[in-house]
Amino acid sequence: MAFEKIQKIPDAEELIKRVPFPSTLQAVKMQRDMELQNIIQGKSNKFLLIIGPCSADNEDTVCDYVTRLAEVGEKVKDKLFIVPRVYTNKPRTTGEGYKGMLHQPNPTEAPDMASGILAIRQMHVRVISETGLTAADEMLYPDNLAYCQDLLSYIAVGARSVENQHHRLTCSGVEIPVGMKNPTCGDFSIMYNAIQAAQASHSFIYQGYEVSTQGNPLAHAILRGSVNRHGEDVPNYHYEHLLRAVNLYRERGLANPMIVVDANHNNSGKKFAEQPRIVKEILYSRRHNSDNIAQVVRGLMIESYIEEGSQEVGGKVYGKSITDPCLGWAATEKLLLEIADIL
Repeated sequence: MAFEKIQKIPDAEELIKRVPFPSTLQAVKMQRDMELQNIIQGKSNKFLLIIGPCSADNEDTVCDYVTRLAEVGEKVKDKLFIVPRVYTNKPRTTGEGYKGMLHQPNPTEAPDMASGILAIRQMHVRVISETGLTAADEMLYPDNLAYCQDLLSYIAVGARSVENQHHRLTCSGVEIPVGMKNPTCGDFSIMYNAIQAAQASHSFIYQGYEVSTQGNPLAHAILRGSVNRHGEDVPNYHYEHLLRAVNLYRERGLANPMIVVDANHNNSGKKFAEQPRIVKEILYSRRHNSDNIAQVVRGLMIESYIEEGSQEVGGKVYGKSITDPCLGWAATEKLLLEIADIL
């Protein structure tokens, strides 16, 4: 076989012993999980906001950002439920470029995945400890879920992973909300097939065991725009798109209809400064159609960091993304207050 073994990755039990999750923080997570579950199930009128950097590339900077987020969150907690994006895996279309903290705990040094998994767990524990907020991460590699599953309150499955059976079946065994993005081609039926699969029970192979799952009724949809055959961005956040997505959702008869709209990626054409405008259009669409859109479109995903824009790996600007460009903190704080005001 043409695989060179570099190092043995510690198993999940070993890593959890090295970086335990204190019982006091477990209680914080349990409370937040319950509140988020009530939102997904329509028992709470709070609006879900998943917000943070494109990729979590530095523990100190991420904790600084989430601390700021928590402070603003206190001002809007009667209307918004904020889940920070602490995304530790970065999908790469061609396989080239920085792949996130899992691969490189230090972005300027060589890959070291054993250290990366340790760094991820340490960062998630620190975020909860210092801010009281439990985070969202992306399920890029289903087998890695065991290393941080006890720390997360939300999982996203990306546009390139949503068609993968391993991702869908793994999500059926997860006990927290999982957002399924529409694929890059934009076909809603693929996204709804993924939700249906995640909400059902299954038997399959996972981490060397034959396992069975009961299904995850908290699996739901994320609209993130798409790309047409010419490589052009095609948004799906406009009023007509939202109404179509809501109607298709209900036709499927899926549990807990819930749509989160990603204001960046192909919805913005990766023009980060467009996110506030897109967010406001979505909120006004909800206000215009309170019987359908407002009942199902109950969350947003926004990419934001301390400094706006992006820089190359190794750049020296504190709190500036080294992957996709993000809103800066000043614009973020303003937008959070505006969202709460519109709601």
